[in-house]
Amino acid sequence: MNHRRLEQSKSPFWQRQGAALAAAIAFYTCLPVPTSWTLAFRGMARLAPLIGLMIGGLLGLLDFGLQQLGMPVLTRSALVVVTWIALTGGLHLDGAMDTADGLAVQDPERRLEVMSDSLTGAFGAMAAIAVLLLKTTALCDLESYRPVVLMAAAGWGRWGQLVAIISYPYLKAEGKGAIHKESIHSPNDLLPGLLLLLALSALQIFLDRRSWILAAGMTFGGGAIAVLTGAWFNHKLGGHTGDTYGAVVEWTEALLLCLLTGL
Repeated sequence: MNHRRLEQSKSPFWQRQGAALAAAIAFYTCLPVPTSWTLAFRGMARLAPLIGLMIGGLLGLLDFGLQQLGMPVLTRSALVVVTWIALTGGLHLDGAMDTADGLAVQDPERRLEVMSDSLTGAFGAMAAIAVLLLKTTALCDLESYRPVVLMAAAGWGRWGQLVAIISYPYLKAEGKGAIHKESIHSPNDLLPGLLLLLALSALQIFLDRRSWILAAGMTFGGGAIAVLTGAWFNHKLGGHTGDTYGAVVEWTEALLLCLLTGL
């Protein structure tokens, strides 16, 4: 990955935003990015909720296509979840697994060391199974509005990550998450993603007024789960790392899918 940066003071606003979006796609997904594009990695976390909406939209299109082919809902849901992992390269799921291994250690002083270990322990494997099982079964039980629910889950998960970046200290001197903490400081950075997610709920009500309960669940449930998940990891560890940022995404996605399925 080519970590080229724009000279912020000399580049037009839209050029800077385009470079940040390209960097966010390259960092958060496995989607191909042309080598000729300029990438601006600093501050790209601001665009994480938008990337989530894009991922959810792609998953919704896949789900709709498989439905038109007559595929049963359980198999369809499993394929959507597997594609979800493929689109992100397992980036966030790996973080959730490492976080679970770290939290399983009784000695708080050793937790970061265990989380940095590339080997997956029993608790990491159980966390991955739990997340994937919750996502698959929730989708299987969801009969309607599946594309918008996928977009909401992926979007709020990444907004929750942004809340954690802004709100809590970063516990390591370096790592994948360090660049986010260095370049994201202001609560104002939460507003663009929040407005996008609120617009998604408003669009759902506009398309079907009877689905206002679902839209309310997306807004209030998504926001609450995203904030509380990051707060819980901060309570357990005294801050965040790149791994816990990933864990916030995965658990927010899984829990919000369960909530919206119930609604």
